Amino acid sequence: MKSKSTSVPKRILKTLLVLILILILVLAGYVAYAFIYYDRLPDNLELKVKGDHSSDVLEVSEDKSYHLTDWNIGFGAYTDQFSFFMDGGDYSRAFSKEANIENINEIIDVLKSYNSDIYLIQEVDFDSTRTYHVNQEEMFYDAFLDSYSAVFGVNYDSPYLFYPITEPIGASKSGIMTLSKTNITDSIRRSFPIQSGFAKMMDLDRAYTVSRIPCDNGKELVLINLHMSAYTTDDTIVRQQLDMLFGTMNEEIAKGNFVIAGGDFNMDLLQDSASIFGVSGENFSWAQPFPLDSIPEGIELVAPYDPADPVPSCRNADSPWDPATNFQITIDGFLVSENVKVDLCEVTDLQFAYSDHEPVQLFFHLEG
Repeated sequence: MKSKSTSVPKRILKTLLVLILILILVLAGYVAYAFIYYDRLPDNLELKVKGDHSSDVLEVSEDKSYHLTDWNIGFGAYTDQFSFFMDGGDYSRAFSKEANIENINEIIDVLKSYNSDIYLIQEVDFDSTRTYHVNQEEMFYDAFLDSYSAVFGVNYDSPYLFYPITEPIGASKSGIMTLSKTNITDSIRRSFPIQSGFAKMMDLDRAYTVSRIPCDNGKELVLINLHMSAYTTDDTIVRQQLDMLFGTMNEEIAKGNFVIAGGDFNMDLLQDSASIFGVSGENFSWAQPFPLDSIPEGIELVAPYDPADPVPSCRNADSPWDPATNFQITIDGFLVSENVKVDLCEVTDLQFAYSDHEPVQLFFHLEG
């Protein structure tokens, strides 16, 4: 006869094995779900242009100066008190639904105060867990469609991600929006190259939109709104993304068009922001120097920088905003064709009140 002292440990062991097997099956099922759900949007996807302004200005002109504002709004979560878990901080979601709505409304008010001719906006959420399913896209339409043409392209649409465990970031649906006082005639979404395997779950999908505005000389002003990879572990992906972007720009330049590519490059446009802004970035390897040697002839990198009063365009969100301790960097700016003449490019210093990025202002004119 077997003793109770022998049978009890066996039952415990059997129970533990069953629990481990269940856990393995759950994890395997989740991984299968994540990969099955993950589906990249097709390349060259035609986008709908919203806003009917047939009585307004239909063309841009070579004899006029224009004002463009670029801003990654950080899905409306990054107030100056917010920190993000992917950057070493505490939070994966906005503080609350109400706080997210309030911050987006404040961002819209700031943008309206600039009265820009063109806006390039990144990280606009429309049905994300992290923003409590607030439809920020519609909030921008409500605020701007009375006087602007609008184009929205999905940047990424991820499956529900169960990390961090204590408060999963969930499903993220976010895009890039272009607004113009002059009518946009058409727009497409281009799919950037991204990593394969499970790494794509961390950096998500990436894209840029190409929007066209007629010019009175028969050419077009081509606006490229971009948000490049942030957390890729493969350095070759960044080069592939740049090569694709330069290819698109060169195609338009060959037609004689005016080209502006702007947005969040997720690369150090100043080459050594840590030295410029005085806080070490050695613990944050997500933003490497922009490879200046990759820029083709006929294209210029325009990085917002005033040596007398340098202002960063982005902060690392490992903690609430503190200029003495937060790593600061400039990753937002522009690539322009040589027939686009830049009069001024600068960062607006808002002390990161509404986003982990600051608005970048570009004043330019066209020269055929």
